[in-house]
Amino acid sequence: MLDKLKALTIQLKKEFDVYRLVLKHPETPWIAKCFLGLAVGYLLLPFDLIPDFIPVIGQLDDVVIIPVLLYLALLFIPKALVQSCREQVHQMHQVN
Repeated sequence: MLDKLKALTIQLKKEFDVYRLVLKHPETPWIAKCFLGLAVGYLLLPFDLIPDFIPVIGQLDDVVIIPVLLYLALLFIPKALVQSCREQVHQMHQVN
């Protein structure tokens, strides 16, 4: 169980690095940058749109909103650009 959690943490860190590179890339469309910015902003907000004290829905908003924003952003980003950023991240993590 602990190994799975550690692997998930490493994968999430890599994905975050990929999105960071995509966000900085000059070929990334502005609409995708907006959706990525909203996803990161929502993740970092000290409050939620739907308060956590509301049973079930309060906890699900983070699990639903952020992936939807990421999905929308990825619709506008060329697949080759995302793949290129993934390869860069993979190379960075191999060196470390």
